[in-house]
Amino acid sequence: MRTTKLLLGCCLILYCSTPVAVAQEMPADYKQVLDDLGRQGDFKDGVLKVNIPRNDLKVAVDGIATPTPFGFGGWVALAKGTGGHDVMMGDLVLTEQEVNPVMSALLGEGLEVTAIHNHFFFETPRIFYMHVHGHGSAAELAAELKPALALIGKTPASPMGAGKPLEGQLDTDALAKAIGTPGEASGAVYKITIGRPDIKMVEMGAPINARMGLNTWAAFYGSDADSVVAGDVAMLEREVQPVLKALRANGISVVAMHHHMLGTTPNVIFLHYWGRGPSQKLAAGVRAAVDQLARPAR
Repeated sequence: MRTTKLLLGCCLILYCSTPVAVAQEMPADYKQVLDDLGRQGDFKDGVLKVNIPRNDLKVAVDGIATPTPFGFGGWVALAKGTGGHDVMMGDLVLTEQEVNPVMSALLGEGLEVTAIHNHFFFETPRIFYMHVHGHGSAAELAAELKPALALIGKTPASPMGAGKPLEGQLDTDALAKAIGTPGEASGAVYKITIGRPDIKMVEMGAPINARMGLNTWAAFYGSDADSVVAGDVAMLEREVQPVLKALRANGISVVAMHHHMLGTTPNVIFLHYWGRGPSQKLAAGVRAAVDQLARPAR
């Protein structure tokens, strides 16, 4: 499969948050993708999002038993481009034993693997994230994905994490106010997702938006007094050092920095972070990092 270059332009405007995703009637071929893969998903803002959560895993991060929505929900997304092609991007959550078998299955079907990396330190079992990319008809992409997805959760079991859950509740309204963007609750986890509408990315006529993976997010779990946050910041190169400084100045740990996509101009860098403490202190640290985004070039 030939490598597809992403056509990327950047409008230097002040940072703005993601508009609320609007549900739409799902195209028939996307309904068939969900049926073929045996997965659930939704269709909003022109993107089919297929959920691939790792509910089979019990993950402890630094001794804390963490729910699946905190950062262990894999996904693939499809958007319609020109010429009858769909563009697919995704992020699969894998144990270390699954990485290479899943990669071989993807490559063998003609799909691309564009990144493999961690999101956490001190987690049990070790978890890796594999970014995938492809284009073709929706039916072709589903057929190409299916052998790899069939391997997830089928390799010899990794030791499950033995951790203690955090008790209590979060003031989600206060978190949304502190960061400046509303989020969504999934069980005990509150997740805020922020797009980069200032970065205009298009591949084969399909817009690569927040639902396709071009976003910053923060997931909170615990109570107002004792919580954890994990997340991802999507940055242009000039934003990397200011974001790093903002996170570290607020006591939030940086755990990974890397690309997710290949062939982008300008380059988009993704940074993963983790922190523990009072929820409002963590939210202030996340907000300090977000405030470094989309600053005009000097």
